[in-house]
Amino acid sequence: MRKFLVILDDSRECLNAMRFAAMRAAKTGGGVEILSVIEPEEFNHWIGVGDIMREEARERIEVHYEVFAKWMRDRQGIDPELVIREGEPVAQILAQIQDDPDIGVLVLGAGTDKKGPGPLVTQLSRSAGTLPIPITIVPGDLSKDRLEAIT
Repeated sequence: MRKFLVILDDSRECLNAMRFAAMRAAKTGGGVEILSVIEPEEFNHWIGVGDIMREEARERIEVHYEVFAKWMRDRQGIDPELVIREGEPVAQILAQIQDDPDIGVLVLGAGTDKKGPGPLVTQLSRSAGTLPIPITIVPGDLSKDRLEAIT
């Protein structure tokens, strides 16, 4: 089964990417894999503190995931998978794509502020020509109705 890989982070545009991935998966008989990346801690020399911070990050990710997963199950009939990785986000996204051959599309949300589409969209679109799968970039300001119409 082809899976849509979508990134769970603290950005506002993440919401539309989640919606798009779930709607497309539901309409095409696919699945959704939600990836969240815990970035390296700056305080590596405080091992105990780093472990606590990592555990807190995992708990926060799981709470956010459950909100999206419930919506996907209830509204789209999709039961998403959660993957949590640690490291630099772009490297971990690429590693996940390599590790899971069922991933067929990477779905990213684009920011709407004046700073640009966001770091993930900027970095990954530069290497889009060499990726083994296509990237779908979902505008962060699309309405629910518009998302439904295009999926």
